[in-house]
Amino acid sequence: MIDKKQLMEIDEVADEIDAALKDIRGLAAHQKRLAFCLSAGAIEILEKYLKKEGVLRTGIKLNHQWFKKSKINVKEILAEKATISLGSLGGLDMILDAVYKIESKRNELIYGKQVSEEELRELLNQYLKIKKEVEKNGI
Repeated sequence: MIDKKQLMEIDEVADEIDAALKDIRGLAAHQKRLAFCLSAGAIEILEKYLKKEGVLRTGIKLNHQWFKKSKINVKEILAEKATISLGSLGGLDMILDAVYKIESKRNELIYGKQVSEEELRELLNQYLKIKKEVEKNGI
């Protein structure tokens, strides 16, 4: 079951993306907020997808830190929390790859120096790719 909190968080991410894209100062003016939002949003979308597909055991919450690990390790972590085989989920590998790209840059974007507009746009595109894949699968 998808809860109201998850939908609000995904809407909040959309609002921040929209604000960043419309800002004449560019995406760089939103770097820290985008990093938080893209990370949280990607995890929320993945969790929403896994819950809808009946994969996650009741009460399981995904932790963004898991997704900095290799895909094999992430799948092992998820398998421990799953009620069915992860192999039955179409698009999961692509989603995990995109989440990894976002999570591997998250702390650098939040706590590090300013990065290029291109790098921010690439992470934004990774988030949108996750969202599109999950929507394609009926979410």
